[in-house]
Amino acid sequence: MRDRDVVVIGGGYAGVRLAKRLDGQARVTLVDRKEVFFHRVASLRAGVDPEWTGAPFIPYDRLLTNGRMAVGKVVRIDTSERQVALATGERLPYDVVVVATGADYPEPARFTGTTPEEAAKSFAEHQQNIATAEHALVVGGGPSGVELAAEIRLARPDARVTLAHSGPALLHSTGSARAGRKARAWLESHDVEIRLDSFMSPGNDFGTYRDARGNIIDADLSFWTTGTTPNTLWLRLAGHGDWLNSAGQVKVDKALRVEGWKNVFAVGDVNNISELKLTPAALAQADLAAHNIRTYLQSSGKHRKEPRFYRPIHRTPLIVPFGSAGGVTMLPVPGGETAVLGGRTSTLAKAKNLMTPYMRRQLGYTAA
Repeated sequence: MRDRDVVVIGGGYAGVRLAKRLDGQARVTLVDRKEVFFHRVASLRAGVDPEWTGAPFIPYDRLLTNGRMAVGKVVRIDTSERQVALATGERLPYDVVVVATGADYPEPARFTGTTPEEAAKSFAEHQQNIATAEHALVVGGGPSGVELAAEIRLARPDARVTLAHSGPALLHSTGSARAGRKARAWLESHDVEIRLDSFMSPGNDFGTYRDARGNIIDADLSFWTTGTTPNTLWLRLAGHGDWLNSAGQVKVDKALRVEGWKNVFAVGDVNNISELKLTPAALAQADLAAHNIRTYLQSSGKHRKEPRFYRPIHRTPLIVPFGSAGGVTMLPVPGGETAVLGGRTSTLAKAKNLMTPYMRRQLGYTAA
């Protein structure tokens, strides 16, 4: 099996986990357009707090012991020749290829450019804009919107901050009304204006925003945390549009293989598995795909072993930080209920360090 080639396209949470799982068992090549791993969990704070500017960037150079990292843009998967083509002209042979290109997030939770310096410059611009804003508007009351509104408020206690959400309650997509109430109570106690059932769009004048009822909000800064877009346009442009559903997600079977292909997998935010698109789910998919790839490479013909099927994760712990010293934790418990825990648990589990030491260890670096 060590003489077989596995190409993993995308160095996010799922891609890094999968490449690491297979390193030493196959010839692994991890391809990403970025020079470093982007720890997106830390990106919202990095867009607000200058001390966190460099925290989301972790080099790839210690991730693989036997495999290699290739920095470049993938332009095509040639299934007839079993090669991955890069924009540089390099072609990477594969026995198995994995699409793990994730999804694109709105700023500031985005890696702008291809180098850490370019991304850090973008963070610095957000920090400066927040530092001088009189009124910041955050659109979207899901986990990211609540977290960003809290970060802005703590960074700018003197500014006006508004959180507008199209739903009836904050965090309603999580299914926990109690967590939504806790988030609203914290934000309102810190003078964040909450507007529910407010579907926002840009107004006619610069710096104005209009809700569905025609109400106008004036704000000199806005952030939209209303969803993500799968990074699959390159697949469509490369002639693999039939791999995608109407939402642009890669269609996979229960074994996480691209429909119709035994040696093409897709893991993480990029696929159409119906579950919460959170880091624990991406890691779980990567682990199962690694097992199925080993199974595929180690067996053949009538003796081929059957792959394992993935069980979507519909209930997983979820922590929404309110800055570095608070937050709300949703913890599934037996019986279908969800326990909602407060600030101390949220701080220790995530809010203080945003899981940065954990991800640094995953990539072979010390926690510091």
